[in-house]
Amino acid sequence: MSDVILYDYWRSSASYRVRIALGLVNIPYRTVPIDLLAGIHKIPDFLKRNPQGLVPALEIDGIMMTQSLSIIEYLDETRPGQGLLPTDTLGRQRVRALSHAIAMDIHPICNLGVVGHVMDMVSAHGEDPDATRLDWMAKYIGGGLAGFEAMLAKGGAGADVGAGAVSSDFCHGSRPSMADICLIPQLYNARRWNVSLSHFPRIRAIERNCASIDAFANAHPDKCPR
Repeated sequence: MSDVILYDYWRSSASYRVRIALGLVNIPYRTVPIDLLAGIHKIPDFLKRNPQGLVPALEIDGIMMTQSLSIIEYLDETRPGQGLLPTDTLGRQRVRALSHAIAMDIHPICNLGVVGHVMDMVSAHGEDPDATRLDWMAKYIGGGLAGFEAMLAKGGAGADVGAGAVSSDFCHGSRPSMADICLIPQLYNARRWNVSLSHFPRIRAIERNCASIDAFANAHPDKCPR
């Protein structure tokens, strides 16, 4: 049995990122499902692992780690040669910027706790919470992905990089990086909330390329223990 343990919720974007990353660096792991809907992330035993009461938490190298992007960067630094981030400084900056555009701008305002609170507020005012949720997701996921699509056509310094960037297989260059690891879970969420991706040809091309890689396919929520 693997000594690497991922405390995971099957539909969590942040957990999904870490599952992909572990697959890309070929690290076997054991999953312990944490049911967010049942509130398991708030019980004392789990709070000892992550005081924020969030997933994922990853036990690896004898240490308990939290925060998906921090975990991915740790894996990149301790398992070199896997390309989760580029080796050049500008490349790393660009991948971080793309990753943060999703993980720090789109994801936080569309997660379970935030959207649930919004729905409670509108319901208290007699409005339709389900319609409000769909409108909220369309605005923030759709708008965020529009910005991401535009960022894909820009180089690390913000200059247009032309056809070279548009024709690359992934978010940055010819292999998946942390940016792709962040993008794919967000697209799963977009489809879950009926956010149209029709205006994002570059994003959809990257998604097709990622889908052919086992690490992405095996990390899909439909394949996760619940």
